[in-house]
Amino acid sequence: MMNENPPSFPPAAAPAGAPRNAATILILGALWLLLFFAALFSPPLLDDADATHAQAARAMVTTGDLVTLHVDGIRYLEKAPLPYWLVAICYRLFGFNTFATHLPQAVAVLLLALLGWHWGTQSFGERTGFYTGLSVLTSAGIFLFTRIFIPEVLLSLLLAVALFSFLKTLTPPSPRCWPYAMWAALALAVLTKGLVALVFFFGAAAAYLLLTRELSRWRLLRPLTGGLLLLAIAAPWHVLAGLRNTGGADGHGFLWFYFVNEHFLRFLGRRIPRDYNKLPGSLFWSLHLVWLFPWSLFAPLALDAARRRWRSLTANTFQQRSVLLLGIFSSLVLVFFSLSTNQEYYTFPAYLPLLLLLSAALARAEQTYPTNARWITFAHAALTLLGAAFALTLGYGLWTSRHLPFVPDIGALLAHRGVGDYTLSMSHLFDLTGPSFAALRLPAALAAAAFACGPALAWTLRHQRRHIAATSAIALTSAVFLIAAHIALTRFAPMLSSQSIAAKIQTLRATHSIAPDTRILLFGDQSYGSSIPFYLGRQVALVDGRSSSMLFGSSFSDAPPIFLTSSQLAAEWGTGARKLLFVPLEERDTVDHLLGPRQILLEEISGKALVTDRPLDPPPQR
Repeated sequence: MMNENPPSFPPAAAPAGAPRNAATILILGALWLLLFFAALFSPPLLDDADATHAQAARAMVTTGDLVTLHVDGIRYLEKAPLPYWLVAICYRLFGFNTFATHLPQAVAVLLLALLGWHWGTQSFGERTGFYTGLSVLTSAGIFLFTRIFIPEVLLSLLLAVALFSFLKTLTPPSPRCWPYAMWAALALAVLTKGLVALVFFFGAAAAYLLLTRELSRWRLLRPLTGGLLLLAIAAPWHVLAGLRNTGGADGHGFLWFYFVNEHFLRFLGRRIPRDYNKLPGSLFWSLHLVWLFPWSLFAPLALDAARRRWRSLTANTFQQRSVLLLGIFSSLVLVFFSLSTNQEYYTFPAYLPLLLLLSAALARAEQTYPTNARWITFAHAALTLLGAAFALTLGYGLWTSRHLPFVPDIGALLAHRGVGDYTLSMSHLFDLTGPSFAALRLPAALAAAAFACGPALAWTLRHQRRHIAATSAIALTSAVFLIAAHIALTRFAPMLSSQSIAAKIQTLRATHSIAPDTRILLFGDQSYGSSIPFYLGRQVALVDGRSSSMLFGSSFSDAPPIFLTSSQLAAEWGTGARKLLFVPLEERDTVDHLLGPRQILLEEISGKALVTDRPLDPPPQR
């Protein structure tokens, strides 16, 4: 054991001064309904990962194949199946729409907040639990990275359940159910994101047992029967996927592509195809101040507590065990992805552990206020200054755009700088221009009001030592900002989604302007217009689109013939059956050079175009 000195935080049984359990659940539930459930209905599915993954879930429903994922009829072997199973169930219940696609993620956020509240309450007291639930629901990164269909929030929830169960197993008295809950959650995490779940969990667990000198207690984890449970849950899909997907490129099948290419080569930055960016180190670390905003402003408080208390930390109580395990796990996740190829949201599993530690540090500082007032004052000063800067910037934008007309198609007004070649999640933020701000007046006004009033109110309440009210005011400020952010995202829908192009095609069919069997083609990578085949509910052809996620699956002998080269398109254009071609903004110049005046423009939205190779059919005579 470590040094037996006083712990870093007050005992969990200390007076908390937080809302009662029923009130806390009502507050967190209402906040979730406002921020996450209400956001399930708009915008439509976005191109790239969002609609691509939705296609895979839709294919499960339409084909009945629950083992092999398919996108546009092509094997999609790089992802684990659990998120797609959940969305497929929602499609059965609610139909093929945005609500059903994002519902499992929204529910996972609620469960993550409730788990954070429960863990925080048991470890540090009711106030920490309340703050943890608030921070999970109002952190910028958690909200932002659940706007698209990706598995990170579900992975985070399952790993957090496994870690909590691990601690419960080692903390007497321990019912027999906890080790099996740990293994079951870990198995589901493997079915969510693959082997990286095992790396994170066992890496953190091993480091914890070494530091606490508790390796001799490994039998409590039931490794034999628990390992069999993990295999019983996780192994069948892997075995079936390996048996059903053999004979791909160079003789490789699922097992090589999924385990070698998507795990080891991805970590080394040698994945095929190489279509991932890596954030610069300084940006990777500093962006977590954004993803955990506004709660990251209390990071100096937590770091100061860790610096002063590390040598005296013991691991005798559930609270002390939580501090140690949460610190180890979050550090492991952050360091791992600082070395690997990464996207901004890859470190999502570290968010709950970090927010728990931040909430515990804040609650402790409040209970010893004004002794530890320095870092709380720093956080409020920083938030107030940032809020004033944001409010002034947004106010300036509102003033300068007051005479500009509202243009629904905001994508037509953007700069299109292509920062990071749009392979980073935040690339489009660099495209904003002055005229495009006119389309964002409502969300800008909401955000400006929140930042102008919220931080000052919170600091005033803190000065009056109304601590829970002050921290709740910070959460409310963030909540209003996130509502504004969602409205802004909806305004960006014409640029980020091609659902309107799919709607145009459906209208042309309904009015008999095109034949039902008209061939639909997408120029370039399928991610440019992945929402089109989802909303049409049919397969489309790809021109020069045998790339990125479609590359490996297209190498199987039974892959449908959906791929054309640009030279084939030029030769077939205007011959045979009518063709509709979707052209993304990035490929407009290429298509103009290829087809020239032989295109007939049917629709243009945010620089994206729908063209055909002959005049539309005349309407039928009544």
